[in-house]
Amino acid sequence: MSLPYSKKVIELFLNPKNVGEIENPDGVATEGSPACGDMVTVYLKVDKESLKIVDVKFKSFGCASNIATASIVTEMVKGKTLEEAKNITWKEVVEEVGGLPPVKIHCSVLAVDALQAAIINYEEKMGIQKEKEPTDENLIRKRLRHVIDPNTGKEIIGSNVVKKIDVKDGVINIILDMDRDNQFANSIKEEIIEKLKYRWDIKEVNVNFER
Repeated sequence: MSLPYSKKVIELFLNPKNVGEIENPDGVATEGSPACGDMVTVYLKVDKESLKIVDVKFKSFGCASNIATASIVTEMVKGKTLEEAKNITWKEVVEEVGGLPPVKIHCSVLAVDALQAAIINYEEKMGIQKEKEPTDENLIRKRLRHVIDPNTGKEIIGSNVVKKIDVKDGVINIILDMDRDNQFANSIKEEIIEKLKYRWDIKEVNVNFER
């Protein structure tokens, strides 16, 4: 049985806007997981004076609703300030695409979450984030939940590749259950550091391997 997609969802699925990747983005974030069936990465270019989003692109792994909602979100935020973009809700996204089947509402939430995370990524890099939640183990695990181990195709948090996390005096120490000579070890290490090094209360991120 086919789902009752709106004409706009079908149009955006067939001809999505702003698909692709921005080289050296000012802000970037991924939400979702291939294991769950839907994943979105949002890339931002931001004017540092006006704090307006001057360019935005996305990459999607998922269904028609996933692609359509990510596409419409990127259209909705172009030219908006970061503060204006933060106020966009998943309900507004659903309205913009002409509605979604109830089982696909999560796609609009995913697209908005990826946008918000990309904005946070930019604000942390620039040191302009207003709400400064302290960095603890729970926050670190949340930040790393979409880091994928290419050896297995699974997330390093869910598959217990991350064996130990310690945070003390602005220094994060992470131990991975992985051979340091593994072909993907260095790229995973770099991705972990990239996701954490801009935190306002962090001075250093160390990633080590058990073997």
